[in-house]
Amino acid sequence: MLSLKGKVAVVMGCGSSGPGWGNGKATAVLFARQGAHVVGTDIDLAAAEETHRLIAKEGRSSQVHRIDATDDVTVGGFMRAVREQHGALDILVNNVGQSEPGGPVDMPEEVWTAQLQLNVTTAFLACKHAIPIMCKGGGGAIVNVASIAGQRYIGKPQVGYAAAKAALIQLTKTSAVIHAPDKVRLNCVVPGLMHTPLVNRLAERYAGGDYDGFVARRHGQVPMGHMGDAWDVAHAALFLASDEARYITGTEIVVDGGITAATR
Repeated sequence: MLSLKGKVAVVMGCGSSGPGWGNGKATAVLFARQGAHVVGTDIDLAAAEETHRLIAKEGRSSQVHRIDATDDVTVGGFMRAVREQHGALDILVNNVGQSEPGGPVDMPEEVWTAQLQLNVTTAFLACKHAIPIMCKGGGGAIVNVASIAGQRYIGKPQVGYAAAKAALIQLTKTSAVIHAPDKVRLNCVVPGLMHTPLVNRLAERYAGGDYDGFVARRHGQVPMGHMGDAWDVAHAALFLASDEARYITGTEIVVDGGITAATR
């Protein structure tokens, strides 16, 4: 089950922001373990190369590239190169994103614009160039990594990030309906509070550098009593990308330990 043998899987944002396992890194390694040839991208080539080394160490297949996912020409050329080199583009995971603090009054317009560009336009551009290739190949699966911040307020003033992730969920649903006849499936993984290397950066931005206090507060927000990790996200992405999910499109799997179902 959940085999990706013979599939070509592009993972946008396959590196990790620090030591440990980020969502893209875990997803790339898991997909490779399941038999896919992984083509990973990241703005940080060193982070992408670390993912490639881990995959190679396990005797699996991958290659990585430095890509600015906000640049239309670059993304289009990259997707065409994947098709030309590997003969297919079966799976796309859009995992590019970043949160900046601020509400509608204090967030500078340029930060707002950059948040939309990074968190939703990157996925739009990847889909724009990958979907025609998938259509010509008989179909494919796209998994967009959103956030519960796009569904509810989660305790941090991050209006740009929240708006972009909400838009990403609707981009996914609308595109799924449009391309259902083409056998291109689009779904979202919607992570909650995850314990990844990104938490270090978030503690600096939202808690004045109080890492331990920030982590404890995040654990306390979750009905299950603890944050999830990158592998929880990766396994959800694997299911949605696999043939076992062949009749699933235009929806999302929420991976949040119960936060969005809780009233507290």
